[in-house]
Amino acid sequence: MGNRPYEPDAVDTRWLGAVMHAAFFLLLGGALARFLLRHPGEPSTPWITALCVVLTVLHLLGPKAGDAGPRPTRRHTAWLALVVVVWMILVVLAPSFAWCAVPLFYTGLRTLPPRAALALVALLTVFVVAAQVQLAGRFDPNLVLAPPAVAALATAVFLQMERHTARQRVLIDDLIRTRHELAAAERRGGTLAERQRLSMEIHDTLAQGLSSQRMLLQAADRVWDSEPAKARAHVRTAASVAEHNLAEARRFVHDL
Repeated sequence: MGNRPYEPDAVDTRWLGAVMHAAFFLLLGGALARFLLRHPGEPSTPWITALCVVLTVLHLLGPKAGDAGPRPTRRHTAWLALVVVVWMILVVLAPSFAWCAVPLFYTGLRTLPPRAALALVALLTVFVVAAQVQLAGRFDPNLVLAPPAVAALATAVFLQMERHTARQRVLIDDLIRTRHELAAAERRGGTLAERQRLSMEIHDTLAQGLSSQRMLLQAADRVWDSEPAKARAHVRTAASVAEHNLAEARRFVHDL
């Protein structure tokens, strides 16, 4: 198995990543529609539309879910930084784009190391709070406190799930390694048992057969001159025993 993630985890990662990308596009489209409906003829409309197109293209060309791996590459980090910069410019021009930060939370937590991801979440939260206050046109404690609380809760849940997944992956790796060790031990035990069985069969058949041949040939040698017929009978019996032992030896070789 190595260090590769097990297949169900990879499938879940791709599925959740696809959902987050879809949510980002929906939020981006909704924010653009809201801006066009509430601010017709705004001078900044071409710039905002162009930035939306750029942000869409960046997401389409970005890394697929699960490609970042446990350590982000420079390409992943540069891509995420460019996406965040474009989004920040959009929020400055039109605060309604602030809620596009929600999928960016997930992308940052999946792509960056924990400390960098927490810094990104804090930065995105500040922009969301400023945008909500600007949209409301007045100071509202709920608008200042709610986004950080939601961001902190979502980040804590995500990091806890990541730790749980990492522990689960370690346990599965240990289980697979233990299963391989048990299989190897069973093979060794089976080999030893087979050797023991063969040694017993060799002792019970070949050794006893050779002993019988020796006794028959000794008996034939004693009566060779006085009782030739009996001696020849002993020799024929010894030959029959030898033929039987040869067949048994061939069977042992075939079993091996």
